[in-house]
Amino acid sequence: MTDHAPLRVVQVGAGGMGRAWLGTVAADPDVELVGIVDLDLDAARSGAELAGAPTIPVGRDLPALLADTGAEAVLDITVPVAHHPVTMDALHAGLPVLGEKPAAQTVAEALSLAAAAEATGQLFMVSQSRRYNDQLVAFRQHVRALGGVGSLNTRFAKAPHFGGFREEMDDVLLLDMAIHAFDSARYVLERDPVSVYCESWNPSWSWYRGDANAAAVFTFEDDVRYVYDGSWCAPGDETSWNGDWRASGAAGSATWDGDHDPSSVVDDAPGSPEAAPGVGAEIAGALASFVRAVRSGSTPDGEVHGNVMSLVMVDAAIASARSGQRVVIDDVLEQAHATALEVERDEAVRERLAAWGSVRQALAPNATDRAALA
Repeated sequence: MTDHAPLRVVQVGAGGMGRAWLGTVAADPDVELVGIVDLDLDAARSGAELAGAPTIPVGRDLPALLADTGAEAVLDITVPVAHHPVTMDALHAGLPVLGEKPAAQTVAEALSLAAAAEATGQLFMVSQSRRYNDQLVAFRQHVRALGGVGSLNTRFAKAPHFGGFREEMDDVLLLDMAIHAFDSARYVLERDPVSVYCESWNPSWSWYRGDANAAAVFTFEDDVRYVYDGSWCAPGDETSWNGDWRASGAAGSATWDGDHDPSSVVDDAPGSPEAAPGVGAEIAGALASFVRAVRSGSTPDGEVHGNVMSLVMVDAAIASARSGQRVVIDDVLEQAHATALEVERDEAVRERLAAWGSVRQALAPNATDRAALA
């Protein structure tokens, strides 16, 4: 527990994932749930009971509930199509936001939200929950010790029968799951992608309507390659939900099976890199990171400008799979930027979008002029 009073939050969304978040919020002494917004008021009331706060206000209208509760932050745990309007309402109310992945339904909407965060001076952090894993942190330490990495590979093989909307989605694996691996690859490599060639397909036995298999080769900065080989209809000898990882470098290799401590071989001896501070576990780790950032003014992992690039990797991979061509990441960014400018109706947000030169540079972590331009 910190010296601060708990951060007062309103959560938007009390469905399946919302209930997981409500349990996490209830368990965190640094957070106080003061309201729940959901179109289904019965779900909101049930969520309040689950969170151990049955008397807190619930409603369908976020701005109204914010005014009534004195909230200090918003948790956006809605479906992707609602991420843009909900987060925009919260930012314009002058509150920081922690949202479920993806940042928005499209890259253009995500760029709009990045510009809105600049215009309002508020934090928008995306909970890329699988980034919060101490084994992943340790794996990056092993990779750093390889004397320069040349390639990183992820093998993902699961066979879940979800039922419902996932089994009817287009590009189900790439759109709904691969973003976790793509985001983790950016974290491990400490670089951003340049281009991708991807193929996706649906095996004859698949129970999904959209493509449940994909293979992608990304070129990253410094000519590093990242290879993703994934399937959501691969029964038998399944990998971890985090995937199975291998990195190759000048001095050796590092591996992580996604569920246990990673290891490496460096100069023909077992690797023993310096330990790094822990980051917590999944959504609890993301929530704790958000609270620290709000209190300190620091920039957390998942801040929208950085997180957009993980969503771009998904869009670029899908575009490549559909076209059969290599796709350049900057082309996807520039096209999304043009779309965002065309459809944006908020003048302050549009001005921020228009002020960007290179979109990649505007999203870079060292874009030091954001505060001055806000």
